[in-house]
Amino acid sequence: MDPYRSSSSSASSPAAALAMGRRHYYLPARPARPISFEDSPDWADDDVDSIHLATASASASASAYPSPSPTPSSAAAACRGGERKVAGATLVWKELSVSLTRSRSGSGSADRRVVKSSTGYALPGTLTVIMGPARSGKSTLLRAIAARLRPAERMYGQVLLNATNTRLPYGSYGFVDRHDVLIDSLTVREMLYYSAHLQLPGLFSSKTSIVEDAIAAMSLADYADNLIGGHCFINSLPAGERRRLSIARELVMRPHVLFIDEPLYHLDSVSALLLMVTLKKLASTGCTVIFTMYQSSTEVFGLFDRICLLSNGNTLFFGETLSCLQDTKSETHARLQVTLVHFSNAGFPCPIMQSPSDHFLRAINTDFDRIIAMCKNLQDDQGDFSSVSMDTAVAIRTLEATYKSSADSVAVESLVAKLTEKVRVSAIFVYISFVILLSVSGVPAHIDEIKIYSHEEANKHSSTMVFLLGHFLSSIPFLFLVTISSSLVFYFLIGLRNEFNLFMYFVVTMFMCLLANEALMMIVAYIWLDTYKCTLTLICLYVIMMLVGGYFRIRGGLPCTVWKYPLSYVSFHVYAVEGLLENEYVGTSFAVGAIRAIPGVQAVGGSYDISSSANAKWETHEVAWQLVLLELDTAK
Repeated sequence: MDPYRSSSSSASSPAAALAMGRRHYYLPARPARPISFEDSPDWADDDVDSIHLATASASASASAYPSPSPTPSSAAAACRGGERKVAGATLVWKELSVSLTRSRSGSGSADRRVVKSSTGYALPGTLTVIMGPARSGKSTLLRAIAARLRPAERMYGQVLLNATNTRLPYGSYGFVDRHDVLIDSLTVREMLYYSAHLQLPGLFSSKTSIVEDAIAAMSLADYADNLIGGHCFINSLPAGERRRLSIARELVMRPHVLFIDEPLYHLDSVSALLLMVTLKKLASTGCTVIFTMYQSSTEVFGLFDRICLLSNGNTLFFGETLSCLQDTKSETHARLQVTLVHFSNAGFPCPIMQSPSDHFLRAINTDFDRIIAMCKNLQDDQGDFSSVSMDTAVAIRTLEATYKSSADSVAVESLVAKLTEKVRVSAIFVYISFVILLSVSGVPAHIDEIKIYSHEEANKHSSTMVFLLGHFLSSIPFLFLVTISSSLVFYFLIGLRNEFNLFMYFVVTMFMCLLANEALMMIVAYIWLDTYKCTLTLICLYVIMMLVGGYFRIRGGLPCTVWKYPLSYVSFHVYAVEGLLENEYVGTSFAVGAIRAIPGVQAVGGSYDISSSANAKWETHEVAWQLVLLELDTAK
C-alpha cells in the first residue's frame, strides 16, 4: 500500500485506526507518491450519502454520524430524532482583523492588532487548519470566525456564512475549547446524555440515538461506560479520549460547522494521529471542520485539506495543502523529498527528511532567533548550524510579500469572490418566482372557462375529463411560447453556461413549472370563482412556496411540521431551483491554487440542497410531472 494514503485508506474503520496507532511509521525505501487524499480508490468504500462511522471495536457496527445531502426517504426519520444528514456550511472571512484593547494607567487605552487582514475560506467536507507559533493569533482568528471574541477584542472585516453576512445560528455549530471542561464523576455516556438533555428538545428516545451516534463518530464505544475521573484518586480517562469526548459533546447538536482550538493539545503522537483520522472521517460526512494547531507530524499534516499559516497576526500562506507540497525524486529514486513550493519560492526550501510543519514553524517563529544567537559559534557532528542561520524577521517579511504576490493569493481572492457571489443563484430564484407570480394575470380567463364549462356540463354537452384535457392541451403552446421567449432573454443575460443542452434543460424545467402552476390555478379558480379571492389566495400560496423553495433555507433545515411536510414537497419552486442549480453547477469546477480544483457542487453545496449526480436534475422533472398529475386529478 502506498504511503500517505487518504484518511479513508488509513482508517476505513476505527479498528484499522487503532491498529495504525500501534504501528511505527517509517518512510519506505521504494519511491513513493506525493501526499494525496483525492485519488485514493479506497476512499469511496461507501456512497457519500451513506458513509457510516463504526465504533472503535473491530467487531461492532454502529449507526452513522449524519452524512450530507438529506433525501426524502430519510427525512421522516430525521424528524423523529433518528439519523440525519449533515449539510456543511461554507465559511468565508474577508480582510478580517482583530484588535485587543488594553487599558493603561493614567493614559487611557491602547489597541494592539492581534490578527491583521486575514482572508480565507472553509468548505463542507474538509479540514481547514490555522497553524502558527505561540502568540501568532491562531486562537483569536478562530474565535473571530466563530463569533466568540472576548469583551476586550474587537473585529473588523467580514465573516460570511453561505455567502450571507449573518451570525451562526444556535445549534448550527460547535466550539471545542483548548482546555477540556468535563464532569469527572460521570461516565462518558452519562456526560453526553447530560449535554444532550441540556441542549436538545424532544423525547428521551431521540436523544439516546443522538448520543450513541456521537459515541460512534468519535470512536468512544470502548470507553462509553468508563468514569471520566481526574480527581479524588479516580483514574482519569486517557488524554486522547478526554479530547475526543469534548468533541463528541459538541456533536450531539449535529453541527454544520465544528471549531476546535488545539485538538492535539497534550496528546502523544499515536493519540494525535487517531484523533485526526477520526476528524477526517467526520469531515467526510459533510461537516465543515476548522481548527488551530501549533505543530504536527508528517502523517497528521498529510490529513489537512487547507492550511492558513499565521505569524504575528500576518497571513503568510493560505491555500490547499497539496498546493504547498511538491514531490521531487533524486536520480536514483531512492527516497521521497517533500519540498514546500511556497517556501522554496521565497528562498526557504524544506530540508530533506524534515517535517513540513517543523519547517513552517522554524521559518516563522521568532523564538528561534535566541537559538541562533546561542548556536552561532557551535558545531555539531555534521558541521555548523546552517539550518538555523536565517533571520526570522527577514523570513516573515519575505514570506508575507511572496504570498501577497503569488498565484495562491490570487486564487484565494478569486475563489472567495465566487463563494460570496450569489448573483446567478439569486437571479434564478427571482426569475422562477417572478414568472410564476405573473401568471395570476390568467385568473379571469380561467374563471370564464370554468363558468362556460359549468353551463355546458349542466346541459350534458360536456364532461369533466374532456374539459380538463382540452384546457391542458390548449395551454401547452401558450405556456411554451412564454417560457422560450423569457428564457432567451434571461439565460444569456446573466451569463449562465453557454451550452445548448443546458439551455434546453432550463427551458423544459420552466415549462414544467408553469404546467404545474396552471393546474394549481385551475383548482383555486374552481373553488372561489371570484377574481379578487383567487388572486389573493394564489399570491399567499406563492409566497409560502418561495419561503420553502430552497433558497432561504434548504429543505433539511426547515421545521418538520407544516413547513417541511407537506409544504416543501408540494412547492414546485423547490424542484425548479434544485434542477436549475444542478444544471448550472454539476460538472463545473473552481480552481484552487495551481494544483487542485474543487467541484462547483462542493462550492455551493453547503448553501443549497443539490446533488452531485449527473442524473439528479432529471429526477426533479419526474417529481414535478407527478405533481402536475396530482393537481389535475384533484381538479377532476
